[in-house]
Amino acid sequence: MNETKNKEKSWLRNLVESFGLPRLIITAFLLILLILAPFVGADLPTQISNIIARFSWNGILVLAMVPMVHSGCGLNFGLPLGIISGLLGATLSIEFGFTGAMSFVMAIVIATPFALIFGTGYGWLLNKIKGGEMMIATYVGFSSVSLMCMMWLILPYKSPNMVWGLAGKGLRTTISLEGYYSQVLANILRIKIGNLVIPTGTLLFFALLAAAIWAFLHTKTGTAMTAVGSNPVFARAAGINVDRIRLLSVVMSTWLAAIGILVYEQGFGFVQLYMAPFYMALPAVSAILIGGASVNKATIMNVIIGTILFQGIVTMTPTVMNNMIHMDMSEVIRIIASNGMILYALTRKTEGSK
Repeated sequence: MNETKNKEKSWLRNLVESFGLPRLIITAFLLILLILAPFVGADLPTQISNIIARFSWNGILVLAMVPMVHSGCGLNFGLPLGIISGLLGATLSIEFGFTGAMSFVMAIVIATPFALIFGTGYGWLLNKIKGGEMMIATYVGFSSVSLMCMMWLILPYKSPNMVWGLAGKGLRTTISLEGYYSQVLANILRIKIGNLVIPTGTLLFFALLAAAIWAFLHTKTGTAMTAVGSNPVFARAAGINVDRIRLLSVVMSTWLAAIGILVYEQGFGFVQLYMAPFYMALPAVSAILIGGASVNKATIMNVIIGTILFQGIVTMTPTVMNNMIHMDMSEVIRIIASNGMILYALTRKTEGSK
């Protein structure tokens, strides 16, 4: 009898240690919100659909953190640089007259060279200031967004679907993707059961990129990248070009961010410019940290768990609280929940998965 109890305690202890007590608490809180939802008048299938949809929009942006973490460059607070590459691809695709699914494909094609150029410059800068990557990355992200606020007004776009009507120049703050690539991935093999909607195509696209990153990390170059992040002195002694590997990781992260924002836009249905990308790095950083990653270790599972937990809490908290207090405070509650999760995650940035 005592042996059985000891085994149960040991199993429970191992579960807590492997998954992490903070993640167990957050998971329990999310489950409580899901259980409460029907009792406060919220439609549970709709709420689950919202969580799945938000996961599919944000998953690739969180995935973009993985290469830089593996190479020892830290968490990518310069994510807006990759997002800007994606925005350039999106707006130029519309400017050139592409529509439907082809506008999404061409947005990726056009965004790729921008991501490679910006990522190379960004990586070169991070190689010059080893040890202070995250601080510099934050400034790079913020300054690039501010610079593009001017460029969106100056660049010679002519498409009537994007420019301000009366002035005839300068891009609008929000551009509708109706007729372009709105829901282009989400509509592929979409599953609809009552109010439960699963954007299968978007989830498969995320799975494809996640599998590609997982496969890359198990190649010779990927193993070298992990070695550089774990012990750069040993990696250099083993003949690995540390700066080149770090540069490659930054370029990969920037490109994934560019693809991620395009996937986000197709689900959201709009392109948002100017200050919209300013704080987009914080939810992505927080999600991967909540998922169990640290500043020098991250896995695909950290991405999946963290994104589900972060987006689940941000989605469910305002809905359940609004229905409980019968007041429309959704935006206030959303801001409190999201910023609270961000603050919590950043205070645990040194923790890793067991």
